[in-house]
Order: sequence, then C-alpha cells, then structure tokens
Amino acid sequence: MSLRKEERREVVLRIFRGTGSDRSKDRYETFTVPYQKDMVVLNAIHYIQSHLDSSLSARWNCKAGRCGSCSAEINGVPRLMCKTPVDRYDGEITVEPMKAFPLIRDLVTDVSDNYRVAKMIPPFTPSVATDHVWRMYQEDVEKSQEFRKCIECFLCQDVCHVIREHKAEYIGPRFVVKAASLDMHPLDALNRSAFMKDNAGLGYCNITKCCQEICPEHITITDNAIIPEKERVVDRHYDPLVWLYRKITYRSVKQNAKQ
Repeated sequence: MSLRKEERREVVLRIFRGTGSDRSKDRYETFTVPYQKDMVVLNAIHYIQSHLDSSLSARWNCKAGRCGSCSAEINGVPRLMCKTPVDRYDGEITVEPMKAFPLIRDLVTDVSDNYRVAKMIPPFTPSVATDHVWRMYQEDVEKSQEFRKCIECFLCQDVCHVIREHKAEYIGPRFVVKAASLDMHPLDALNRSAFMKDNAGLGYCNITKCCQEICPEHITITDNAIIPEKERVVDRHYDPLVWLYRKITYRSVKQNAKQ
C-alpha cells in the first residue's frame, strides 16, 4: 500500500554512476533524501548534489518541462526528471541515463548525433516567392501545429527499440515528426518521400506507438506523423497505378524529346 503524502519522510534513490570512458567502473549508488511536498525526481537529484555528493552529474535547464534537458530513465521508463513526482513510486526509485545514446557521465548522455540527423532532412521549400504574401487556412495550420510542441527531449528516440537496434539506418520518431511538419505545410513544394524511404529508414518502424505513449507533450507521433509519412512513401513508390502512370508519362516525354 502506498504511503500517504503526509506519512512519507524520505525518498530513496538508486542512481547510476559511471563514465563512458571506462565502463568497468559502472555502478549504482543509493542515496536517501528528505521528502518534500510536490517533490519531483529532479528536486531529489539537486538535493544530492548540494548535500550528499557534488560529483553527481545530471543535465537540466528550465525545471519546468520546457527545455527537454533532464531526460533520464526512471524505473526503466524514459521520463523528464522535472515532471516526474516521487509520489508516483513506492519504495526505491532507480534513475539511469538514456540507454539509446552514448554515456558521458552518470545521468548525462551525448545527444549531439540528433543534430546531425536534423540537418539531413530536406528543409522547407516554399512553392511561392519569398516576397509573396502567404495566406493559409486555419485547418492547414493545425495539421502541423501539433508537431511544433516538440521540446526535443529525445525520450521518443530513447524508447524506440528500432533506434537501439538499427541506429545508423533509422532517423527516429522525433525526426519523422519534423519531416511530417514540413510535408504538411500547405506552402511547401518538396516531396520528401524518396528521402524517407531511402535515407530515413522509415520502413524499419513497425508502429508500436511506444514513442507516442512516452511523449511529455502528448504529440500523437505515430497516428499523425509516422503513419501519414509511411502512406506518402507507399503512394509515391509502391502504388501500382502511380508506377504505371509514371512509366507512361516517362515514355511520352522521351518520345517527344526525340521528335
């Protein structure tokens, strides 16, 4: 039975310690911190750094769930430490770094490869001149507006089993979301289906929805981004009618060129 808030006096955390340079020294250390009302895991981490062990490394910035910096795995589930109340758990709380990324130290991982992947995605390419007055319907705005809520915490990347097994081949759910936000822009003229098929590894995703369930911003990643992107790839590259149309069109253009 869970303790009522007023009965709880302390919080016990089992925290991963180690560096990426020498994994033989990886270990877990247990800390006990005094309980405070409305305490989140990040509060407990800060107490440890201030009073028990100043060498504990953890990344954070805003403490308000807006920067996405304090991502970690809490009792085996990727979460933001600043948005995870300690009252959610009974007994000891295990805090570990994200497992999908290289370890730097303790709870800090190297997520820099995500920025390299972001540069791979073909940028916004407007269908009209930049000095043109752009007019958009609200319904068109809303199609991609949801994706703008992403705080790049990379929890969806961390929970994705495809990323863990095929990291070099699959760009991951966060970047499928980015591509979808561009493809759904009513003024974007670029077709990214070839990129998603050949370079992004979209075919690796088997839509288990684990990324959608873990998103702290509640973005419907699978239903509104991944599945529509998969449909674009299929429509463009695997639909037999589209293939036949392109064949006929290509032959017609080729014949006209000879004349």
